[in-house]
Amino acid sequence: MSNEDKPAAAPRSLAEALRARDDASLSALLRARPDLITPVPTDLTQLATRAGTRASVVRALERLDRFTLQTAEALAVAPDPATYEELLALMAGDDADRAVTNALPRALATLRDQALVWGSDDRLRLVRTARELLAPSPQHPSPTGLGPTVAEATAGMSPGRVQELLTAAGLPTTHDAVSAVASLGALFSDRPRMSALLDEAPADSLDVLSRLVWGPPYGQVTAAPATRLRWLLDRGLLLPTAPGTVVLPREVALHLRAGRAHRSTEPLPPQVEVAATHRPALVDATAAGQAYTALATVEELLKDWHEGGPAVLRAGGLSVRDLKRTAVALDAPEPTTAFWVELAYAAGLLASDGEAEERYAATPGYDEWLELPAAERWSRLATAWLAATRTAGLVGGRDAKDRTLSALGPGLDRSAASEVRRRVLALLADLPEGASAAHSSVLARLRWERPLRGAHPSPSSSPSASDDLRTRLAEWTLSEAELLGFTGRGALSSHGRALLGAPPAPAKPPTPSGPGDKLPVHHKHHDMPAGPQASPLSPAEQAAAAAEAARLLAPLLPAPLDHVLLQADLTAVAPGPLERPLADTLGVLADVESKGGATVYRFTPASVRRALDAGRAASDLHAFLAAHSRTPVPQPLAYLIDDVARKHGHLRIGAASAYVRCDDDALLNEILADKRSAGLRLRRLAPTVLAAQADPATLLEGLRAMGFAPAAESAEGDVLITRAHAHRTPPRTAPEPVPDGPPVPDTTLLTAAVRAIRAGDLASTAPRKPTADPAGADGGLPRTSSAETLATMQAAVLTGEAVWIGYVNAEGTASQRVIAPIRVEGGFVTAYDHTADEVRTYPLHRVTGVAELADDQA
Repeated sequence: MSNEDKPAAAPRSLAEALRARDDASLSALLRARPDLITPVPTDLTQLATRAGTRASVVRALERLDRFTLQTAEALAVAPDPATYEELLALMAGDDADRAVTNALPRALATLRDQALVWGSDDRLRLVRTARELLAPSPQHPSPTGLGPTVAEATAGMSPGRVQELLTAAGLPTTHDAVSAVASLGALFSDRPRMSALLDEAPADSLDVLSRLVWGPPYGQVTAAPATRLRWLLDRGLLLPTAPGTVVLPREVALHLRAGRAHRSTEPLPPQVEVAATHRPALVDATAAGQAYTALATVEELLKDWHEGGPAVLRAGGLSVRDLKRTAVALDAPEPTTAFWVELAYAAGLLASDGEAEERYAATPGYDEWLELPAAERWSRLATAWLAATRTAGLVGGRDAKDRTLSALGPGLDRSAASEVRRRVLALLADLPEGASAAHSSVLARLRWERPLRGAHPSPSSSPSASDDLRTRLAEWTLSEAELLGFTGRGALSSHGRALLGAPPAPAKPPTPSGPGDKLPVHHKHHDMPAGPQASPLSPAEQAAAAAEAARLLAPLLPAPLDHVLLQADLTAVAPGPLERPLADTLGVLADVESKGGATVYRFTPASVRRALDAGRAASDLHAFLAAHSRTPVPQPLAYLIDDVARKHGHLRIGAASAYVRCDDDALLNEILADKRSAGLRLRRLAPTVLAAQADPATLLEGLRAMGFAPAAESAEGDVLITRAHAHRTPPRTAPEPVPDGPPVPDTTLLTAAVRAIRAGDLASTAPRKPTADPAGADGGLPRTSSAETLATMQAAVLTGEAVWIGYVNAEGTASQRVIAPIRVEGGFVTAYDHTADEVRTYPLHRVTGVAELADDQA
């Protein structure tokens, strides 16, 4: 029989199984487990070793869906190696569940693809580390609830006791303990004989077994067990593991469970239910309204911090008091305020200024952001939110050291946040257009997809134990998406779908007959991509998606207005968003009284004086209001402006320590007579001048509090114009998201890595001719003299054959390589290096030795 006709030998190790894969399969493995490529393994043996390390296996198990994880758990309690039929029996049970039978090949293929399982269907092996993590042990019960096998439970039992168990179970005794244990295990695994044995059991004994069958399999007994327990102990149906402790053997439990390793298997992902269906136009309009509110809120936040925001805590972050004050300014709850603050930070719009007395302030990027059209400003915010790993929902909680987590402070990064955020939105994108999802079904789907994510994959882990962070991240995503205008009425908007890079929505299902009705939505098979663009887009794809989202959102946002409606009660109503110059000027001249669909501004003496302090004359204010009001300027407002302007600057304050001067000495007499001026310690220097022992700023505020309208003046006697000082940080970059492990390698890197691994494997496994040198014989570096090395190299150039060399680089690192010499001259050999898959030149003095390869390298 020729070599081509011989069946492929079963792999004896994971390295051999990887060696049999093609390049596409290896690339898929490295893409699914990117930690294996950091750094690139030298050969397939090293790749297999790295794939079996505890950290890598834990990470791989965390990324399995529930059914695939259940398959791995079943293999951990199956014989090693197991056949496919044995695995199917553990998963599907005696009734051969059809859904499990259909789904098992996919789950097993996933485990194989990720190098967690290797071997043919008649010799399936779970990698050793995964078996150690998932197999039952007294310290860590199995997720299946199964206990040890009969052989494991009787390992420390005396041979005489084992023979007694055989006799009590009606089996013939044997000559040694090993065969006795095998006979007992065979009885418990034989369904008909086991059923006959249990038919003889008292009802109370069967009740004991029913309480242990689904786990935990351990129970407590006294020194004098009751009759129902004694019957079970005598026949080995319960076996002692420690004084006062008994365990239900795995074979017995599987018989009682009808062969199932799990109480319930979940071969298919839970369906995401439709809670309600709305018109797509209504969803988009609602989301656009929220998007406009998000932009206005971020602008208001940074306007509040315009002259320098709150101080940075010594440990970093925003104090609780400053968060509360900001929440009052934004008229929002504190958790929502923390979200807006963190969003502006993630988008690079605010940062700490780095001064000695460090404060938060807007960045130069904020001024650039303000110049963009509204739709583009929203896409910037939404893109930053999608990628951010800082988690505002944690603000107010406690870290591992019981310290309070503050907004903008350390400890808020959660590497899974971006992945969960994209996955939740991808699930919404799977729904028909205009459909909102039932939150509970979204959370159930996420728990199925990553049952171990965020929890240590030990046998004690359960789905409920691993829900915590991932479930909270999903809940925060749903609420934040609504706040930001990504969704409207719980349904994904068209601009939100575009920003995700998602395909068009599926066809619309039948409309629910009532508001409380829920419709299930069929989802693709789970081995297909998990939702539209569940993984981050490339920079070019993200830029294109952001531009498309801005294009779709722009027509939905209200156009800025160039007018207001002045009213006789000293208010102005802005029926929509105002153009920026108008909004900025009106914000100085009046105070915002209420916000919403329309903004109400109120004119007060203090607000008018603020405009005059900023250098506006009364005539300028009259002209501004007349030009931008659709209604005539009310007489009370005109009187207010003229009255404040008439008094403004009548008093002048300068630095003496401070002085007050006024041409009207009667007004100065009135100030001196006012008891409220006692704290300023005023005295008359001249008929028109008062001196004070307070500084100019204190004197200015004191007289304003008394109802006067003084103006500050410079040392030259000119009126000082006071405008808000825009405090900006130095140029700052937005915070980088914390990666959730190594990044997924791109196609170019994968191709190069697979090629390097193949080449290194060729060098390490190429058959070599026998050598007399002991180092070469046992797999170390070949050792030859300089003359032998040179002669062998020159011969290889003539014959064109590859040779095996040992090489020590300039750092002293030794390696073995397979090269095909091309030229030998000047003390160097130029050769094609199969290990590096490229032509290289090596100094001959660094070659430790050379050996010929065997003739048959097949």
